Amino acid sequence: MDIYTLFFLAIAVVIFFRLRSVLGRRTGHERPPFDPYSAREEAETGGDKVVTLPTARARQDAPDPDDQIGGVVKPGSAVETALKTLLSTDPHFNAREFIDGGRLAYEMIVTAFASGDKATLQPLLDEEVYAGFVKAIDDRNTAGETVDFTFIGLDKSDIVEAELAGDIAQITLRFKSQLISVTKDSDGRVIDGDPSEVTEMTDIWTFARDVRADNPNWKLVATEAT
Repeated sequence: MDIYTLFFLAIAVVIFFRLRSVLGRRTGHERPPFDPYSAREEAETGGDKVVTLPTARARQDAPDPDDQIGGVVKPGSAVETALKTLLSTDPHFNAREFIDGGRLAYEMIVTAFASGDKATLQPLLDEEVYAGFVKAIDDRNTAGETVDFTFIGLDKSDIVEAELAGDIAQITLRFKSQLISVTKDSDGRVIDGDPSEVTEMTDIWTFARDVRADNPNWKLVATEAT
């Protein structure tokens, strides 16, 4: 298995099926940010089935930056320059695979958030973002509120910013999605949202990784809804 797997090298299959059971549900007081990413692969590790993300193909020669980045960002843009700088440190980085992995991460994180699955969220988020998600989940539980999110689809996802500061790479993705959000109080009464209204959302998520570390995982370090 290539060490540059984009996100979450191995996620226990029991977690995967738990997420699939609530696929399409979203929750939270901040308006969380698709076609489901179909290229999930199963591998055997120590006899346990795991779900992996697509890996970079083994390359005998130095990859062509145009193959790794071309068609994903605007030629000559600051983002392209930053991604080429990242390639100089991590030659197996692939922008298209990163976007595909980001789409999968988006789905998994908001689905875990919807079900209040802190155990799944923790390894995917940095400490500050995780703390914010946990507070929102705890506040919701304390108030006895529930938020039903029906995920309609992810219209678009693209890289809007990239940076390599020392050994820390940060890449920002913009997701445009459609969903239905309804908040209910402890008595089941609708207090916000309309179950028949589709809302268009634009979410900006930033992922980071230490490119010198053995751990290939990217973590969500910032979120913004516009």
